[in-house]
Amino acid sequence: MVVSLPADQAQPADLQQWARLEWHIENRLHRVRDETFREDAHQARTDNGPAVAAVLRNTAIGYHRSNGEPNIARATRRANHRPHDLIDAVTRNYPTTQ
Repeated sequence: MVVSLPADQAQPADLQQWARLEWHIENRLHRVRDETFREDAHQARTDNGPAVAAVLRNTAIGYHRSNGEPNIARATRRANHRPHDLIDAVTRNYPTTQ
C-alpha cells in the first residue's frame, strides 16, 4: 500500500483502516468480477467494449446485492435460468409505449 502522507500524519491505526477498506473493496467487488464473471478472461479489448462489459457486470452485482443476495455466483446462476424475471424487474416500473 502506498501512502503519500508524511509519517507523522500516517498513524498505524489510519493505515490499518485504509488497508481494511482496500481489501473490503477487493473482496466485495473485484473478486466477484474476477471469479464469478471471469473478467480477466474477457475478450473485449477495443473501443468501448471493456467499459460496457464492466458496467454490465457492476449492474448485475448491484442488482443482486440490492435484493439481499449474499452469494452473487449463486444468484447469477439462478438468474441465468430465469432471464424474464430480470427483464420484468427492470421494466415493471415503466409504462409500456403500446
